[in-house]
Amino acid sequence: MIRRQAIVLLALVGLLVATYLWLYKIGVLGELQCGTGDCEYVQTSRYAEVFGIPVAFYGVVGYVALFAAGLVGLQPRFATDRRVAAGLAALATVGFAFTLYLTAIELFVLHAICRWCVGSALIMTAIWVLSIAQLRLPRSPAS
Repeated sequence: MIRRQAIVLLALVGLLVATYLWLYKIGVLGELQCGTGDCEYVQTSRYAEVFGIPVAFYGVVGYVALFAAGLVGLQPRFATDRRVAAGLAALATVGFAFTLYLTAIELFVLHAICRWCVGSALIMTAIWVLSIAQLRLPRSPAS
């Protein structure tokens, strides 16, 4: 149960980061607060959109899905349901794979790092590790 609680909390933080980047990308926010790094360069590159949709919006959708699935998994009747664990692991694996792709673009194509993107990548990696660890737990007698 503690892993699902952590996944829900991390998904909420990831949702906030992705929403911030999405609001910047669609012009709601005037300036991206980054400190150091090349956040604006990364966010305005041609790789910041996939099929005409901002990458950050995919992050919003992904984190909402993880948050919702995690909340469902916190309900007592689903606490031992392996389908919830499998669903969380599947969602997290897709998110992690997309994160690896985007990080590779930053490092090897753009040669620029966005701190917000790194934060999101760390959050998604933690969610993925937790979801895989949860999936690997032995089946409980109640399931």
